[in-house]
Order: sequence, then structure tokens, then C-alpha cells
Amino acid sequence: MLFGKKSGIKNNNRERYDRIRRLMWIKCESCGRLVYYKDYKDNLYICPRCGRAFIMTPKQRFNLLFDDTGWERLTLPTATDDPLQFVDRIPYVDRLADARAETGYSDAVTSADGMIGGVPATVCVLNGDFMMGSMGRSAGDAIVASIEHAIETRRPFIMVTASGGARMQENILSLMQMARTTAAVNKLHDNGIPYIVLLTDPTFGGVTASFAMLGDIHIAESGARIGFAGRRVIEQNIREKLPSNFQTADYLYEHGMVDMVVPRAQLHDALVKILAVLTKQKRAPKQINIATPAIDTHKKVRGMGENPAYDKVLLARHENRPHFLDYINGIVEDWTYLAGDRLYAEDAAMGSGIGFWRGIPAVIIGQEQGRTIETRQKHRFGMANPDGYRKAQRMMRLAEKFKLPLISLFDTAGAFAGREGEERGQSQAVAMSMSVGLSIKTPYVAVNVGQGGSGGAIAIGTADRILMLENAIYSVIAPESCASILWKDNKFKADAASAMKLTARDMANLNVIDEVIPEPDKGAHTNWQTTMELLSAAVAKHIDELQQISTDELPARRAEKFFAMTRDVEIYQPAVDSEDK
Repeated sequence: MLFGKKSGIKNNNRERYDRIRRLMWIKCESCGRLVYYKDYKDNLYICPRCGRAFIMTPKQRFNLLFDDTGWERLTLPTATDDPLQFVDRIPYVDRLADARAETGYSDAVTSADGMIGGVPATVCVLNGDFMMGSMGRSAGDAIVASIEHAIETRRPFIMVTASGGARMQENILSLMQMARTTAAVNKLHDNGIPYIVLLTDPTFGGVTASFAMLGDIHIAESGARIGFAGRRVIEQNIREKLPSNFQTADYLYEHGMVDMVVPRAQLHDALVKILAVLTKQKRAPKQINIATPAIDTHKKVRGMGENPAYDKVLLARHENRPHFLDYINGIVEDWTYLAGDRLYAEDAAMGSGIGFWRGIPAVIIGQEQGRTIETRQKHRFGMANPDGYRKAQRMMRLAEKFKLPLISLFDTAGAFAGREGEERGQSQAVAMSMSVGLSIKTPYVAVNVGQGGSGGAIAIGTADRILMLENAIYSVIAPESCASILWKDNKFKADAASAMKLTARDMANLNVIDEVIPEPDKGAHTNWQTTMELLSAAVAKHIDELQQISTDELPARRAEKFFAMTRDVEIYQPAVDSEDK
């Protein structure tokens, strides 16, 4: 941190002078302005002028993240100094001595136990002020020991990163910490311990390329810069200017690497909500209280009345029908949206997150279609790219790890058909989503809430129990497309709908679904409150039943359920009149 220029105070004791200055004014490294230190401290060490969030000490982090100041610091192992007897302009031992004197810490890692939302947790902090938070042997040992402590005590583990990467002065020994900490994280996952990574400014190099990118959930602090190689190195290598937001927290969110970007002041509350679900804290069922948006009931829907099957198609597509995020807002308590496939992008067409469904901690996924022109473009009318389906797979595995029920609300015309989807493997993504859904060892309930379109729908519909709203449809292709292909004329779309047997009642008769959820008399679009009450109760009932079954048995039962489908489809064969024989 840089301090303001000397302002006329004459004092021969430079150390005392600097201490006084630190208590009065600081100079922001970002905007260059002087800020009164008390204002800076009260603002959680964020410049009140430009908003730059600066490095916090481990103590400051603990006070920020834990419920109170009653946390207890862990005693961590230390390694011998300077194993390579490294000397550059300054001997490594002298650099260590200076860092210890300046920060008051023995090395870059400090850990503590405390409570977060009443849940016992371990927080491990990489101190960016200690040699840029670089990771050497002592830091690696401390991280491994902190993780082993979390496993032994069954505490969720929160890793707070601020680092330039592996420590150069320890060369290959520091590089090996990447593998050692990764091995420790693997043990954390194997033991079913929640692992949350809080990425702060800056986090780079071997830290991001190891334990910092292996969390169950990644939270990026607003304003953080996160990456592998530094910006200048990349620009020199590719010989072009990078975008201004490159390697920012928001940039990583857009590219699917972090679940959320959270302002510093909101980090504690975000962790409270996440830990409550992952540790299965008890909640009373949320009272549903949601209004139905006003619609013109006299507006004639084009095509309505041609035949009952096509009427269902139009009702399933009704512009006022509730969508994924509407159900989340109406039913789910303490919802936390989780973003990104950890590979390439965040796909808004596939919603995902965790929360309490009628008091049941659960992982919830589903397609969001959007309602306005802007949101429909953003969500791509619920047609997901491969990134969306890979995000769904990540949520499935998250549900399995913590034995949380998985709830899927599918509503899509199909997977997005476009160049980018083909380039990134749309077919593989859909296939893998079905495969993961069939194999996870946790209760899985899927609900068709609107349009069940082809592979895009079944990708998140290979569940233990499959439910369907009364006016939803389920089909391999849209009836309009079917009519164009087989009848050679789109005007036969109603005939196609009837012939395809795509309604909820048809699905029940074909043993494709387990239950038809009734809708209000004129459709879900006329009464959101009743629709959500009926849907939420049906899902909760099936989850309760599935939780009585051993999770080890669920994949086999699920597979047999789908093996049995289509074996008996004679129910629609016309009865033969004896006089016609």
C-alpha cells in the first residue's frame, strides 16, 4: 500500500512518522487519491473514491467472514527456511525476515476455526501481503494441514486466495506444492466436505492452476483480478491488446469459471446461505405468496380450438406461463444461483443453483426462457448451448457429493441448434447429461413444466420420478416441424399434434411419466399461486419417498425404469370390432 507524500510534518523518527501517517491517510494505489484511513477501514479496506478492494490481512478476513470475533487460530506446521540457499539481489532468508517483520506472520498461510451462520467452519487465508502470497513449502504444508483438520473435524473448508503464484526462491519445491495441495483437495472431496474457494485480488499462477480452481463453489470478490499468466506476459506473447475487463472477476464469470461475483460486504451472507444448504440445515417450508401477472383474458390465441392436443401445445407455450426463475422466486427459500460450466462459458439458458424447496435443501436446475425481448435473447428462449448442459452435469455431481436431492424443471423447445453448439459438442453434452443423470447416487425428480422438446429436455429428465404439468407437452419434435416434414404442409400441425400423442395424459398412458400435476382450470398462466402450490407439494412428496431408498440402489432402479419404457405401447392400437373380421 502506498502512502501520501510527506506533508510538512518534521520527525526524525521515520518509523514513528510512518505509523502516525498510517493512522491518518493512505494513498490509493488505484486512483492515486489520499483517503482518510478511518473511512478506508470502515469501508472494509475498499477505496471509497474508486471502489478498489485492497488486500486484507488474515485477521481482517476472519473478522469479515466469521459470525463474530470468537474464532480460534490454528497452529500450523512450518518448513525450514531457504532449502536451496537462494540468493538474487537479496538473499531469500532476508526477504523472509523482512516479510515477517512487516506483516507479523511467519508465512503466507493462516487458518482459523469459527462459525459462519451458526455452522462450524475452517477458513484458510493466503496473505497477499506476505511475499505476494506466494506458495512455498511452508504455505503448502499449512494448506494441507488445514484441509486435514477440516476433514478430521468434518467442517466445511473455505479457502481465501490472494497470490502471485508459486514462490520462485524455492523453485521445484514450490512447484510440487501444486500437486500436494491438489491431492489434499481430492481427499476433501472424497470425504464429502464442502470446499468453497473465495478468489480475491490478485490470484494468479500456480495457485489458480491448482487448489484455487477445484472448489465445489467458486466465489470471486468484486474487483478481483484472476488468471494464470499475467496480462503483460500474455500481451507480449500474442502481440495484441487485451480487452479492458480481461482477467477480472466479471470476465471469469462470463467465461464459466466462477459461480458468482460478490461485493466484499456481502461475502459473509453469501457463505451463510451456501453452507446452510450444503450442510442440510433445517428450514420450515416457505409460504408461497406470488401474484399472477395481469393478462388480457379476452385476447384470442391463434390456433386455439383446432383440436385438444394442439390446444395443449399452445397452452404450454403461453407467454404468461410461469418459467424456471418464476418457480424459484415463488417456491425456493435462500436461493443461490450457481453459474458456469468451469470450461468455457456461463449459459443463461440453463438455470442452476441451491436452496430450500419446501424446507428441503436441494440442487435445482432448469431451462429459463425469458419473458421480455431482452431476457428472451439473454436466455435464448431456454435453448441451451453445450455450456448449459455441462453446467447441469456439474450440478448433478454437486447434488451427488452432498446427497442433496436434484430437482429439474425442464422447459425448452430443444437444445440450441447453432454453429457454436456444434463446435463445442452439443451432441456430446446432451448425451453426457443423460448419462450423469442416470448414474448419480442421490434422489432425482424432474418436472416437465412447459415444453419438453427433444434431446434438450430429456438431457435433464432422466430422473427417478418424472412429473408433468397438466398442460405441458413432451415430444421428439415440434408438431409444426413434424407436419412440414411428414404432411409436407405446416397447416396440418394440429393433426400432427394429435397423432404424436404429446400431452401429459398421453405420457402417463405410455408409462413415460409418473404423475400428472393438475393445473388451475384455465391453465397455469391464469393462477401462479395454485400452480406452484400443487407443483411444490408433488415434488416434495416424491423426494420424501425417494429418500427412504438407499442412494446406492437409485441408479439401478433408475436405469430399469427407462429400460421398461416403450415395452408395451399397444394401448393406442384401435380396438378390432368382431363384425369387421
